Amino acid sequence: MTPSAATPKRSEAVEILRQARRISTPGGVEELVEIQLGGVRQWISIRGKDACHPVLLFIHGGPGSPEMPASWLYQSTWEDYFVVVQWDQRGCGKSAAAAWPAVLEGGSQMGLFLSDAKELTGYLRYRFNRDKIFVLGHSWGTVLGTMLARDCPEWLHAYVGVGQVVEWRENERASYAYVAQRAQELGLADAVAELQAIAPYPEPAPGEAALQKLLIERKWVIQLRGMVHEWTDLDILDRAKSLSPEYTDADLDTAGQVETTVARLLPELFRYDGRQIASLNCPVVIAAGRFDYATPSSVARAWYENLQAPCKSWAWFDRSAHMPHIEEPGRFVDFLVHAVRPLGSR
Repeated sequence: MTPSAATPKRSEAVEILRQARRISTPGGVEELVEIQLGGVRQWISIRGKDACHPVLLFIHGGPGSPEMPASWLYQSTWEDYFVVVQWDQRGCGKSAAAAWPAVLEGGSQMGLFLSDAKELTGYLRYRFNRDKIFVLGHSWGTVLGTMLARDCPEWLHAYVGVGQVVEWRENERASYAYVAQRAQELGLADAVAELQAIAPYPEPAPGEAALQKLLIERKWVIQLRGMVHEWTDLDILDRAKSLSPEYTDADLDTAGQVETTVARLLPELFRYDGRQIASLNCPVVIAAGRFDYATPSSVARAWYENLQAPCKSWAWFDRSAHMPHIEEPGRFVDFLVHAVRPLGSR
């Protein structure tokens, strides 16, 4: 057999994955849907073996880094217990064409995303005839998830934070301190030089300089295993996304827009301080990677200790950094089934 015959084309590999993931159970749901949120068309996937199971909305990070194309790596077991909804937020992925409306002077770009999240939550409550759903935020998605839980706790069985962002600048200071020290310990001259060159970090004010410093710092977070504990780059994840059954070639080509999305939101992220959210009136569950230095778990833990909530719990993932749902998939589904799903019966 020749190599070309042995190696399937992307389209063939995608079709294999699509068939393998097909949901054929009675009462199951498998939909890829374009809906209107905030006056623009945005895409969601809805998947579950039983549409009567609790609904779990995944709010992805970045900003601008959708999880939908990588979800085939880890999500199938979740679908045994939840109806899982992946949402490509405006300006990225399948929703890349969604317009960014003009925001009035003094208006909020972040508020657009929060309004979209509220509208989507309302859609899912209506679509599945539920009073409440679960919301899981990852990284930047924890900012939206926390504010959603603050504003609409009666809509949520629980808020689940993974890679919890608390105060943006404090997160960045702690992240930089880790990579700077680790680079020194390992004697990485290039890393030391680049990290010293962007000091002080973070930049005092948002802008192009702040964005470029952020990109340099994140490069070293990844290479020094603070993003994924076992990887020094994200090539595996990028290749996995290229096999997404939900994505077309055109959807994959939108990956470069993440920098534009970050630039739009950076001024407000610089001002974001989740420490002001001292109480949430719904259950709160936090999943924290022991080696997370993208959103350092030490910062999240300090906020969690002071947070008031009807009930709260914290789960450490000891072999993970920023992506425990990908790094420890078996442990993570156990966490969802035993720490999160029972809150739906409260």
